[in-house]
Amino acid sequence: MLTWCERHDVGYCVGLAKNKRLNRMTEAQRARLARQFVLRQVKQREFAELRYGARTWKCERRVIARLEHMDKGDNPRYIVTNLQGEPRALYEDLYCARGEMENRIKEAQLGLFADRTSCQYFAANQFRLLLSSLAYILTERLRALALAGTEFARLQATTLRTKLLKIGAIVLRNTRRVRVMLSSAFPHQAIFRAAARALDSP
Repeated sequence: MLTWCERHDVGYCVGLAKNKRLNRMTEAQRARLARQFVLRQVKQREFAELRYGARTWKCERRVIARLEHMDKGDNPRYIVTNLQGEPRALYEDLYCARGEMENRIKEAQLGLFADRTSCQYFAANQFRLLLSSLAYILTERLRALALAGTEFARLQATTLRTKLLKIGAIVLRNTRRVRVMLSSAFPHQAIFRAAARALDSP
């Protein structure tokens, strides 16, 4: 994969499993961090840059080491990249952002059923995923536009659906109008009303 990216001028920043060689290359720094932790009793962290070539690679590549020592002990992490930039910024601002992306994917799968792709037809599975994606966009817009500044603004999709949207109601319909009557015991009425007003405003 790395060779393909380099051949096609694609930037990458990929996690690299720690191994004895990498740990040996950072041994001095990690030992120093361990001593500093003993003295200060505060998590110690720094970044290092290495040139490293795995046995399956045809060349050495740039590896960034995030070295950390805390109460649970030594905790090194390594990434390999062909991007320019400071090691700390590449690790914290770029590489770690993928964790937030994974959280959003997980939220769509667990909270909005994006993992229900068990149909034998590709088009049917694609349509199911499209519906889940649409539900996620609506949920995200609900949080950003209608719930901004409320305690619900950062709720996960599952919690938001359960607390705010999945409400028992009576629907009364006649020739002129449809009335939806919600329970007067609903505990989040104020937030529901505020959200409804925000969505109704031009």
